[in-house]
Formats: sequence, structure tokens, C-alpha cells
Amino acid sequence: MSTKAPNPVDKHVGSRVRMRRIMLGMSQEKLGEALGLTFQQVQKYEKGTNRVGASRIQQISEILQVPVSFLFEGSPVTSVARAEGLSEAPSPAYVSDFLATSEGLALTRAFTRITDAKLRRSIVDMVEQIAAREPSDQR
Repeated sequence: MSTKAPNPVDKHVGSRVRMRRIMLGMSQEKLGEALGLTFQQVQKYEKGTNRVGASRIQQISEILQVPVSFLFEGSPVTSVARAEGLSEAPSPAYVSDFLATSEGLALTRAFTRITDAKLRRSIVDMVEQIAAREPSDQR
């Protein structure tokens, strides 16, 4: 019996749930508890293995303190939406990929705690200079 591959939108929504949960410092157990589910079910949602129903998406967005649209931001556009001209420009994949890493989340958390705008700009300038010096095959 062959296993069916997860739907790309389900995987995307799951990765957004995981990213936001981690940003809040919340465990799978804690999210599962708030939803009345096991952490294993949360894992399946996050991997896109199991689909998340509409009411559950609403519940998750409330617990994670984000609008429902956040969970779909940058999601793959379906062929139906594309045919109807309903697609919007997806956010760059590298942003989601970056935020899905522990380093990306740690850097984002630390950076957003800096309130001084000039200091934040200086940090961005410094990182851009470092990146410009890196050999292109390592990017």
C-alpha cells in the first residue's frame, strides 16, 4: 500500500504553525493541551501529514495569537486559484526557510527586542557587509 504524499498547502500551514509555536516558546505538548489533542497529533499537523479542519485552524490561530491569514501566508498557489486569477505573490521561500531554523528564530527574537532603530540599521548593515564578503558558493 503506497502512502499518499502530504498536500503542499497542508505542509505549508503546518510549517507556519510550527514556526509560530516556536517563536512563542510553546511546546507541542502545550499547544496540544490547549487544543485538547496529543502532541503526536500536533506533530502530524505540523508535518502536513494530517489536514487541519477550518474550526481547528481558527482555534490554532487564536492560541498562537495570529490571524488565520498568517497560517496561509506564502502558501503554494493551487491551480484553481491560478486559473481564476486569484493568486497573490507568495512571500519568498527563503524567509520561511530561515524562520524554520533555530538560528533564524533566535536571531529574529533577539533582533526584535532591540528598540533602537539606529542600532537595528547598523546590525543590518553589518550583516549585509559580512554576507557580501562570503564566497558565492557558500550562500
